[in-house]
Amino acid sequence: MRVGLEFSSVVDAPVREVFDWHGRRGAIVRLTPPWQPVQVGAEAASLRDGHAKLVFPAGLTWDASHDPAGFDPPRRFVDRLSTPVLSRVVRWRHSHFFSAAGENRTTVTDVVDTPVPERLLRSMFAYRHRQLAADLAAQHRYRAEPLTIAVTGSSGLVGTALTAFLTTAGHRVIRLVRRPARDGDERTWDPHAPAGDLLVGVDAVVHLAGKPIAGRFTAGHLRAVRDSRVESTRALAELAARTTDGPSTFVSASAIGLYGPTRGEEVLTEQSPRGDGVLADVVAEWEGATGPAAAVGIRVVHIRTGLVLSPRGGVLRLQYPLFGAGLGGRLGTGEQWMSWIGLDDLTDVYLRALTDRDLVGPVNAVAPAPIRNADYTRVLGSVLNRPTLLRVPELGPRLLLGNTGAQELAFASQRVVPQRLREAGHVFRHPQLEDTLGHSLGTMPTGVSGAPSTDPIGEQR
Repeated sequence: MRVGLEFSSVVDAPVREVFDWHGRRGAIVRLTPPWQPVQVGAEAASLRDGHAKLVFPAGLTWDASHDPAGFDPPRRFVDRLSTPVLSRVVRWRHSHFFSAAGENRTTVTDVVDTPVPERLLRSMFAYRHRQLAADLAAQHRYRAEPLTIAVTGSSGLVGTALTAFLTTAGHRVIRLVRRPARDGDERTWDPHAPAGDLLVGVDAVVHLAGKPIAGRFTAGHLRAVRDSRVESTRALAELAARTTDGPSTFVSASAIGLYGPTRGEEVLTEQSPRGDGVLADVVAEWEGATGPAAAVGIRVVHIRTGLVLSPRGGVLRLQYPLFGAGLGGRLGTGEQWMSWIGLDDLTDVYLRALTDRDLVGPVNAVAPAPIRNADYTRVLGSVLNRPTLLRVPELGPRLLLGNTGAQELAFASQRVVPQRLREAGHVFRHPQLEDTLGHSLGTMPTGVSGAPSTDPIGEQR
């Protein structure tokens, strides 16, 4: 059995750019496979001699120290396991090599010296190479002068992925946090009464913060969902409108809940009328709350997001262990339409909204191919190589969410398409569900690239 690993691929970017990408804040976040039970505890400040930390369940940490002797920009950097106890048991030296593969192309090679068998490492490094290539390709498509971007909700599922994606693209992210700011890249904000200088020097705002919608639809829950979105959005939009040296772009999260839960077979675009229901009411108010910013000429974009797929959060986080154990199945009749989007494709949509001056107003952030729940169930089972013979009865979601919550969330049927993005020629990384799930769950064949414009990933022996 071969131990250690040597893995190579070619990406469409110059050597210097690829090397520098790895040294920017957020790189380790972007390269950490989402199916692994690990969080980034600290990022290395330098590829020369910095230290990074990964945190596993039960408090186990993996400390990686960069080796100054292996630092040779832009051709190589090296990190090694430095956790005191663990490093005595497991050897791990990871060398990153970069070399020209023609004009504006780079061969990226990872060499890992370790007793860990190659078969246990291959899916992780295949993911890393696909992710690197796809991120660079998207950042090339939506390239702009470096922006200063204020982001609310930066610690959530979407916020964590997006802020890392923006910083690796060379933009500066200022996280708007409710606790005391820790450094110059954070500012403390009160969602109901933000400080007058909060957005000074900011080019754009991305507003993601809000109480999770999932939960039993009691009057108190719905009031908290509404207030956390509508009131904070209005306060932030009013502040943006009166800040002289403030943002010219305001990108606000929104939701396809605007279309209502029962639209049947109707294909829904951004031009479709709003539907009925409590979430449609909330989303309509939510989008309307950006009015003060739009009134003074700030470009406002509403990202109407569908079901976001990632094993790190949302419904897939709940489904992954169940389906992995062979306990997954369709929900009710399985006939309801699901409009979904992979987390990485969603970050691309936000980047485009920030950099494409022609994008204004509502944008459906969904993949091009909505799917029925029964077909979604079949694909997820196939990706995990597990049966999906069970059926989730309607009683379960109704007990958890209440009748209204079950109708608005679990059994909602919305056949939404990204018409605005189609018209703009937008490129989706993973337009098909099978590829999205295979990439994010680590089951995609290691010889297949996930980036639209790169060569297939191969291995150098």
